Amino acid sequence: MARPEKRCVTAEDLYRFQLISDCAISPDGRHMVFCVHGVERKTQKKHANLWIVPTDGGRARQFTCGKHVDSQPKWSPDGNQIAFLSTRSDEKQAQTYIISFHGGEACPLTNLKGTFDTFEWSPDGKQLVCQFRKRDRDAIEREEDEEKKKLGILSRHIRRVFYKLDDTGYLPKERWHLWIIDARGGRARQVTHGDVYDEWEPSWSPNGDQIVFCSNRSKDPDLDPDAIDLFVMPSSGGSMRKLDAPFGRKMLPRFSPDAQWIAYIGCEGRGQWWKNDCLWVVAATGQHPARNLTEQFDFDVSSSTLTDMSAPAMTPPTWSRDGGRIYFQVSRHGNTVLTSISRKGDNLESIVGDEGVVGTFSFDKAERTLAYFHANATDPGQIWVYGLSSKRARKLTHFSENLLRGIDLGEVEAAWFEGAAGNDVQGWILKPPGFDQSKQYPSILEIHGGPLLQYGNLFMHEFYYLAAHGYVVYFCNPRGSRGYGEAHAKAIWNAWGTADYEDLMAWVEFVAKKPYIDHERMGVTGGSYGGFMTNWIIGHTNRFKAAVTQRCVSNQISAWGSSDFNWIFEQTIGSDQPPWENFEQYWSQSPLKYMGRATTPTLVIHSEQDLRCPLEQGEQVYVALKKQGVDTELVLFPDEPHGLSRTGRTDRRIERLNHILRWFDRYLKQREK
Repeated sequence: MARPEKRCVTAEDLYRFQLISDCAISPDGRHMVFCVHGVERKTQKKHANLWIVPTDGGRARQFTCGKHVDSQPKWSPDGNQIAFLSTRSDEKQAQTYIISFHGGEACPLTNLKGTFDTFEWSPDGKQLVCQFRKRDRDAIEREEDEEKKKLGILSRHIRRVFYKLDDTGYLPKERWHLWIIDARGGRARQVTHGDVYDEWEPSWSPNGDQIVFCSNRSKDPDLDPDAIDLFVMPSSGGSMRKLDAPFGRKMLPRFSPDAQWIAYIGCEGRGQWWKNDCLWVVAATGQHPARNLTEQFDFDVSSSTLTDMSAPAMTPPTWSRDGGRIYFQVSRHGNTVLTSISRKGDNLESIVGDEGVVGTFSFDKAERTLAYFHANATDPGQIWVYGLSSKRARKLTHFSENLLRGIDLGEVEAAWFEGAAGNDVQGWILKPPGFDQSKQYPSILEIHGGPLLQYGNLFMHEFYYLAAHGYVVYFCNPRGSRGYGEAHAKAIWNAWGTADYEDLMAWVEFVAKKPYIDHERMGVTGGSYGGFMTNWIIGHTNRFKAAVTQRCVSNQISAWGSSDFNWIFEQTIGSDQPPWENFEQYWSQSPLKYMGRATTPTLVIHSEQDLRCPLEQGEQVYVALKKQGVDTELVLFPDEPHGLSRTGRTDRRIERLNHILRWFDRYLKQREK
């Protein structure tokens, strides 16, 4: 019997994917809880529910129901309950809920007005510690008074420098603080206070008497954002004690099992974004200063591999049961792998090093079983378990596999090539379904954002969609990207549009030599920093017949102070001076300076609520091209933030893809007509 012919991926398949996040193994190692995300086409509402799968290989089953969002499931220490966040009672206000693993309804634990972030069970299972930010009093009054609600906001009185955030909007006056919540009655108690400082990422000590957390206590945290320290305080409340650690950003602290050490991820220095994030340990007692365990390896402790599906999460460093080892993620050469190292900083081991990306991971209490999220270039992600004794991995879930089984995605070819400075650069070439070596194809260069991120062995629906329409899609990690050491990342420091441009064009020449590439039908696109590079390219070469610039940066001078990154943009381009002190430094790294040379037909795509790369950045490109008579169009998406391509409303994501395809078809497929 002949196998049914496979179809190509479509934009509408975004409605059909079921995506996984937030996996956690039960203390006894017998079950996994995780979230499955979907979207309802009619209403465009996204939803997520909890699912359970046994680790012995049984079928996954849905554990909670409803068209709302359930997220961040956490097992109680005894494994009898699961705490999670949910919008089931109010789609605009998540609350903490607890549900018995043995059945029954989910019970609301809190009735707070504000935003929850991370939370964690106490070791005895009697309390939760939460990172929570209250809603401003005037906002609550407006919601409760119909007349005030109709009239809306009278004014915004802003005093701080960082006052807005992409995908959040204007920030409240209230700050992130730590709260303790009783796991039975739900009584909530705020244990840190203040209107200047935030506290975040709290975690309990093994006996529950202390909490470690991060905070920036400088005079004005907004003007010194890297001044992050670790603090320990009694869980009952009281004074906090700063730990002895080098100046620099810090995150995700966790106590060792004997409470003598704290592991965290961080980077030493001020404003040096190109430096690797490393794994550090510091004495919880303050008797010994912090020590960098991974500095010698020149890799980045992160989860920085890009996707437009469910982004794999960063997991805090995880101690072994005996406190002798620490497990953590490393992003390197297009993968994110799970690694471990001894507390002394030697004996580095790869635990899960397959091609692809490891997201959330956790161990059972006995440390016999490791459970983790894993995705790769052909699978947006599943739950896996790994036996630490058997050294064998087994896949537990199969979401979206039936969908993908009937789709021909094309074939991806990995390649290393020589960059402009004789440096090694890694790239990938996606060939369209039904690829014929004897034909010549139009091609599209995709450029990633960041720039301190990496493309790699992770599912990208957009790439497959373009390949499905007959394009060779190729992408790489030029200098300025993560995953190849500090020198690779630092190469564009105070030099955007130099080494990165050279490597990208070397990649274009490498791909152009393939016999199946039509030199006259090459296109280029990218978003965010990739939009910057697209703008830069059309101002420096006419090699491409068409371009699509998305959520771009075009003018470093006007981006300074208008982005939610605000003045910190000066650090991203390697400056320690504002524009009025070094105008040429900003202007020379602005694609708008060179837009008078552009002749490439360019589609400009931008979100109206993009606070990371403000709307005017795209508008300036559009107007400049119009003024010069270059064929251009501007497509704007209302109500969408910077991350439209990944997290936007699904119908708008589809509309975006269709506009990109339409533009490239107009200019790169004329010869086929």
